[in-house]
Amino acid sequence: MAQLSPASAHDVATASRVRTARITGLWYLGLAVCGLCGFLLIRSQLYAPGDPQQTLARLGAQAWLARAGIAFELGIVITQALTAVWFFRLFRSVDAVAAGALAAFGLINATAILMSAVMIGAAFEVATDTGLVAGVDPAGAVQLLYLVSGQLWTIGAVFFGLWLIPMGSLVLRSGWMPRPLGWTLVVGGVGYVVSAFAGLVPGLSTVAMAATLPASIGEFWMIGYLLVRGARTERVSSGQEKPSGA
Repeated sequence: MAQLSPASAHDVATASRVRTARITGLWYLGLAVCGLCGFLLIRSQLYAPGDPQQTLARLGAQAWLARAGIAFELGIVITQALTAVWFFRLFRSVDAVAAGALAAFGLINATAILMSAVMIGAAFEVATDTGLVAGVDPAGAVQLLYLVSGQLWTIGAVFFGLWLIPMGSLVLRSGWMPRPLGWTLVVGGVGYVVSAFAGLVPGLSTVAMAATLPASIGEFWMIGYLLVRGARTERVSSGQEKPSGA
């Protein structure tokens, strides 16, 4: 069987890597959409902090929205897990340990969100059938479940930050993507971890929100780069490889 020339083998490897990168980008885009819709938009329409009766009333009056919130939460779990697996596939040739850490942290975060989905699912069941918690105040039970769900998101933020750090490190080491992207992801990951702890201190909520800004920039940059450019290199005249996005 005829063997591929070095140039042809390079082209095949590059095409495979670009395809893997774009599939990773699609899963990452799905994660972003589910997170924006489920956590940022729908949750704020249903959960009323400090007002259990209002939360109970909203869940009962907007059952379709509550179901959509649960669906998006599960969508986060699925897309986060698949993004983590495909990132491992993309970067394992660069550093298997760092790629494994990226995947592991992503899967742990997905597990935290899965537990959150259980909480808001239980809250919806209680709100629509108050007889499920005989002897317990339904409004208080619903509020407590949403509170626990929020804490799971806070804990998950630690691992979400941790998964961005090896992601950025792998971008820097691979040379397949712009170096500023790698540094933005590393700084964003550190910021996300800091935000989780800053949120525990009264009066530092603004600091916590500001600390996550680099992560948001890095994530959307990463999604766009994966979808548009992939993870490619181009040959130069010396026969060495030059990162196309550097």
